[in-house]
Amino acid sequence: MNQTRQTVHVPLGERAYDVIIGGGLLADAGALCAPFLKRSRAVIVTDETVAGLHLAALQAGLSSAGISSGAIIVPAGEGSKNWATLEHVVEGLLAHQVERNDSVIAFGGGVIGDLAGFASAILRRGVDFIQIPTSLLAQVDSSVGGKTGINSPLGKNLIGAFHQPKLVLADIDVLDTLSGREFLAGYGEVVKYGLLGDAAFFEWLEKAGPGLRDGDKSLRIQAVARSVAAKAGVVSRDEKEHGERALLNLGHTFGHALEAATGYSQRLLHGEGVSIGIGLAFDLSARLGLCSQETPSRVQEHLAQMGTKRRLADIPGDLPDADALITLMGQDKKVVDGTLVFIVARSIGDTFVKRDVPMDVVRGVLVDALRDRSAV
Repeated sequence: MNQTRQTVHVPLGERAYDVIIGGGLLADAGALCAPFLKRSRAVIVTDETVAGLHLAALQAGLSSAGISSGAIIVPAGEGSKNWATLEHVVEGLLAHQVERNDSVIAFGGGVIGDLAGFASAILRRGVDFIQIPTSLLAQVDSSVGGKTGINSPLGKNLIGAFHQPKLVLADIDVLDTLSGREFLAGYGEVVKYGLLGDAAFFEWLEKAGPGLRDGDKSLRIQAVARSVAAKAGVVSRDEKEHGERALLNLGHTFGHALEAATGYSQRLLHGEGVSIGIGLAFDLSARLGLCSQETPSRVQEHLAQMGTKRRLADIPGDLPDADALITLMGQDKKVVDGTLVFIVARSIGDTFVKRDVPMDVVRGVLVDALRDRSAV
């Protein structure tokens, strides 16, 4: 089985960086990070879960290259993406005497990458940081592209900054410690790349998906590398989301509303919201007459094959009605001039941004999905 490391370059001029994907990267972290450190020290920001599983291995890898490291550990989960935890991290970095020329290491899933990246963006008006993502979702999506930030009670990721990392190390081996649910939540972001612009990748996932879900590391490396390459291409053309980059939000307008409706809790993980949102986005596309009725069925069939959450019926507990969900969508950061923006599809691999979606059609999609949920 081929487990060779792959490197994807993110071409952003003076802000360009590499994403290295493969096994054993924690052990080699010192040698890989050293070229980006002005002095032989770094401060790691991580969460309690990742610290218990992997912090010692990362610190040993850094130490092997003579790099000393401190750590700031925060509670795991979406609840840490708030002002209070951001303040704790920034003050902790200052207490560790992080200087303008030092580097911060974000070591965790998407929450830690967003939180530590934002802290790095505002600390001393900007310090370098390195991403070492430990979840599938973070490896394929949130660690690449420079979006950092925290949540507001009014919505997700409404406070933040664009701040590109200097390096991303995606160690495939750490995915072995994810629960099946966490891995599948990340898969929502993988399948997104096939659906939004690469039909051949989606066809590959239809065949390879069960194998990479079940632990085939060669398939996992290929899936992560292909996803990162797709995102790198979009980010290089539209770094600050003035146009094409909005396509990366396929499923997110619905998904973010569902996350808000469930209180950013364990009831619904971010990637699960994306998977359900993708299904709703394709249902919306079919209802608008943009794609065939068979297209949403094919998407649902693959998500069902993988075993991920894919319908409103898969969310435990109560949900608000369609109008309340639409109100929550109105707080999405992609709203332009008070108008909701949707990513819709002509077919698998062919998506576009649509700003004039009739809200009665959106309401109809949600009403039907909620009705199906109550019938289960």
